[in-house]
Amino acid sequence: MSSLKTTPPDLLLTAAQMRAAEQAVIASGRATGRALMETAGRRVVETLLAHWPDLARAPNRAIVLCGPGNNGGDGFVIARLLARWHWDVELFFLGDPARLPPDAAANHALWSDLGAVKPLPMTAPPDLRGGTGVIIDALFGTGLTRGLGPDLAQDVLAPLDQADFAHWRRVAVDIPSGLCADSGRVLAAADGSATAFRADLTVTFHAAKRGHVLGAGPDLCGALAVADIGLGAGAGASDTPDPLRLVGPPAPGAILKPPGHKYDHGHALVFSGGQGQSGAARLAARAALRIGAGLVTLAAPPEAMAECAAQLTAIMLRDIPDAAACAELLADRRLNALCLGPGLGLDRARALVPVALAAPRALVLDADALTAFADDPPALFARLHPGVILTPHDGEFARLFPDLAAHLADRPTHGPAFGRVEAALAAAARAGCTLLLKGRDTIIADHTGRCAVHAATGDRAAPWLATAGAGDVLAGFITGLLARGLDPFQAAAAAAWLHVETARHFGPGLIAEDLPETLPAILRKLVE
Repeated sequence: MSSLKTTPPDLLLTAAQMRAAEQAVIASGRATGRALMETAGRRVVETLLAHWPDLARAPNRAIVLCGPGNNGGDGFVIARLLARWHWDVELFFLGDPARLPPDAAANHALWSDLGAVKPLPMTAPPDLRGGTGVIIDALFGTGLTRGLGPDLAQDVLAPLDQADFAHWRRVAVDIPSGLCADSGRVLAAADGSATAFRADLTVTFHAAKRGHVLGAGPDLCGALAVADIGLGAGAGASDTPDPLRLVGPPAPGAILKPPGHKYDHGHALVFSGGQGQSGAARLAARAALRIGAGLVTLAAPPEAMAECAAQLTAIMLRDIPDAAACAELLADRRLNALCLGPGLGLDRARALVPVALAAPRALVLDADALTAFADDPPALFARLHPGVILTPHDGEFARLFPDLAAHLADRPTHGPAFGRVEAALAAAARAGCTLLLKGRDTIIADHTGRCAVHAATGDRAAPWLATAGAGDVLAGFITGLLARGLDPFQAAAAAAWLHVETARHFGPGLIAEDLPETLPAILRKLVE
């Protein structure tokens, strides 16, 4: 992130919220649109020079692509400032100068006094007199509501993807053109084609937008810098109930154990599948214990008891062959958080999940506990309660919420596009509980409308989590935090952050067993 950032670092705005923040500042008289545009252009130049310090040491080249709106106006400012730095600047403009908004038109005129305005689509390719440079995309900003279309794709973006430009740096102003600022989805044109600018650096203003961290956003944005343009720290959030935020580190109070007996810290119960299928549940149980549950019991059928006993020490075992035994066990009210799904098996899930849901407890349903009801999701939803957390990956989500998944799979032609945030909120409302939709952009939503995003992208990327059993550990982390007394939304959010942080700490070579063992180092950092 850019050092120019002063806005709360967790805030994720929609395009509409950003427009409202700008308009409020202009209406208050604290700044004019022209001043905000000038500041935005200057921040882009400052940020790209800070990001690539070598560009400040010698004259360089830039190709600036300007669109027909205020994003194009930012581009005119950027071109003018670079020219003052003695850069060789070629500026290409899409649209009619007479139809530019007033502030953009004023900056178009200022640039026209310095250099040529060449038309887009390009009537001739940019002048490549050797060397490298910077391509700046100021075509369309966060207000884009339609796909770029084949003319722009073929005649504007495609020429800049040729080998001659392979070593040029690429900067997007606010957001890469073609990308929906609210969903991170690439908008499609009428012919079905979907194209967007690919940036190495995106400089956005005031706060990150949802599309920077969702969907294709991280791949198209490159490094993301958020620059202050003087709107004020609370702008865009203060007038919005429950603005969307990125999940950050849990507060020390949520993970520290106050003095007390082990039973004061909860007793988690994890259900296992049969012989040869207990590994996933054992991972979840160990994760629940490591994250702070006072006690953890693994409930396994008789044929799996020996293999579980051979692998576990601090985790207790209970022989649970069927639904009747499950109901008897759950009469013990000290068992305050349950986990069903990892390695459970579909038949066993169909038998045990209804029993577990009938005994009101904080409860994680994962993996087989979700797939077991894929043929009749409403039958599952009818039994759910607010203490439940569903933790589907995309495939499981599609089985439980096929209509929402189909909407996500459609190619959107208009923005704001339906995205993972909207899908997760709709699913949580339908299920009447908390839902954690797993992915690089993990969405946590609940039935009351609360929502947050955990983005494992940029400097929080953790590709090592793509390993067998990592999801089972996440289910265990959530269960352990539920046993500790966190509410479902808090537990899911904290577990998502800790899950990625442990993977980042361990690094390459990670396997699922390493996650619980790495967790103590992360917890120590949080409380130091």
